[in-house]
Order: sequence, then structure tokens, then C-alpha cells
Amino acid sequence: MQKKKIKKSYKFAIRTSTYITLFLTLFMSVFLYTSNLEYWWILILGFAVVCYLFSFAVIQYRVERFIYRRVKKIYDDLTLLESTTLRKQPITTDMATLTHEIDKYAKDKKLEIESLKVREEYRKEFLGNVAHELKTPLFTVQGYLETLIDGAQNDKKIREKYLERANKGVERLIYIVSDLDMITKLEAGDLRLNVEVFDIVELVENVFDMLEMKAAKKKISLIFDVDYVAPVMVRADKERIQQVLTNLIVNSIKYGHDKGTTEVSIENLIKNKVIVRVTDNGEGIGKENIPRLFERFFRVDKSGSRKEGGSGLGLSIVKHIIEAHEEKIYVESEIGVGSEFSFTLEKAE
Repeated sequence: MQKKKIKKSYKFAIRTSTYITLFLTLFMSVFLYTSNLEYWWILILGFAVVCYLFSFAVIQYRVERFIYRRVKKIYDDLTLLESTTLRKQPITTDMATLTHEIDKYAKDKKLEIESLKVREEYRKEFLGNVAHELKTPLFTVQGYLETLIDGAQNDKKIREKYLERANKGVERLIYIVSDLDMITKLEAGDLRLNVEVFDIVELVENVFDMLEMKAAKKKISLIFDVDYVAPVMVRADKERIQQVLTNLIVNSIKYGHDKGTTEVSIENLIKNKVIVRVTDNGEGIGKENIPRLFERFFRVDKSGSRKEGGSGLGLSIVKHIIEAHEEKIYVESEIGVGSEFSFTLEKAE
């Protein structure tokens, strides 16, 4: 039960008691003056003091009780709305304090409602995106299998061709579900990081080698900004950081211009931090889309085209992995100029 706390404000009681005392004192002084009593002014003065003290005590007590009952009802009504902030606070009869508390409560509720609306919109969009991403490969697999069941299985070439395409559809489903599972574990903190010391330059070179053929199809050059002769040692989960670099470089290849470049630079940020930058001269991203880049399934291209493939979860995974390392990720982009994704890592001594 909330503790009663009355912050006294005597202004009303003082003013009202003064008016009552003046009126009654003037009224009594008429009778005492005409009665020819000796020292009548002493009686008037005594009456005024007693009248003022009595009036003040009664008015102050009754006003505070009146206000307290009304204010307590307000607290009780708000408590029914599960206002934990107000429930923990003592009841106050000070109007300025009460007004401030109610205003704060109203603003908090407004923000909460707006947040719930945003989450609801995000939930609907997320479910729609999940359904779309899963529906495409599912229908593809179903179509090929139904064709085989209807008789195409008798033709060896068609059978092998359709089974191979159906298998690719299943692999895409596994890829999407695997990425979703990873994001869920990262958000829940269930995915443990295997932190070790390694050379980030060597890791970037390994990713370059792995993606060399993919980049060659668009004649995109994978390069460093300078020749790194000495190793740059960092402390992180090597496998996860490789996944981060792979996702970022794959994206730069997907949305890069033919005969373009993807450049990686590694710079000292502060004493114990390095920043890794992945820069391309591709299509670029509009400023209005940058805040949502790391949302699951968010795509800048709203046409629904999936010509570039992918699960639509790559950047979301990147963000979660970097945040799991308690590091930061940044993005800068301009339409027609290119994009730069950068993230920090702890530098090993």
C-alpha cells in the first residue's frame, strides 16, 4: 500500500483564515466597543488570535483531507492501468507535482502506444516477408515434383534436370531457415562466441580468394586500399567475422557495377580499436532506406525481384554478430556513387 505523504501548501488556508478572522473580529468589535467594557481591545485581539488559529487548523486539515481523497482516487484509477511508475511513488497532494506526474504518465503511455503500433507494423511486414521468401522455393519444389509425378519421371533427362532444380529449392529453404535460426540465437544470446586472436588481413585475403570467381563474373576487382605487410591482430570470433566480411563483400559484388571495385581497408581507430571498411562504387543506397538496412528481409528493391538471390537476412546477421561482440557497425551510401560499410573490432596487443 502506498505511503501517505502530504506536501503542505498553506497559502489557501492562510488567506481564507485571514478573511474569516477579519470579518468576525470587525463584527465582534462593534458589540464590545458599544458595551463600554474596559480593555475591550485586549478581548478583540485575543479573539482575533484564537479565531485565526482555529480557522487555519480546521481549513488546512479539511482541505488536505479533501484533496488527498480526490488525488488518491486518481492514483487508484491510474494504478488499474498498470502504471508501475505511479504505483511506486508516494501520494502527493501538491498540485504542481501531481500535474507533472500525470503529464509524464500520459507521455509515457503515448510513447508506449506508438511503439506498439510500430512493432505491430513490423510484425506484419516481417511475417509477410517470411511467407514470401519461403513460398517461392516451396512452390518451385512442388511444381517440379508434381511434374515428375504426372509422368515426366519416365524421361531420364527431364527427371535428373527437375530433381536437381528441386534440390536447389530445398537448399534455399534450408539456407533461409538456417539464417533465421542464427538470428534467433543471436538475439536470445544463445550463440556463444569463440573469441580468439587472429590476423584480420589474412582473413580478408581468405574471403577474397573464396569470392574471386563470383567477382570475376562481373569483372569486379577485390582489393585492399594499401599493401598490408605487417599483420593486424584482433580479438574476436574468427568464424563469425569471416561471415560478416563474406556477407558485406557478397553484397558489394551483387549491387556493384560491372568492372567496378570492392575495396577493404583496416585502420586504427583508437588505442585498442580498429575499423574495417568495405567500400564499393556500385549502385548506392538512398538515405531513406539506410535506417532499415539491417532489418530482416528488408530490400531496397521493392519490385519483389529476387534475381540477386540470397535470403534477405545477410545484413541483419552482420549487425547481430557485430553487436554480439559489443562493437559498432556503420553505413554510408550515395545513389550512383557507392556504399561503405564499416565495423569496429578490438585490437589485440
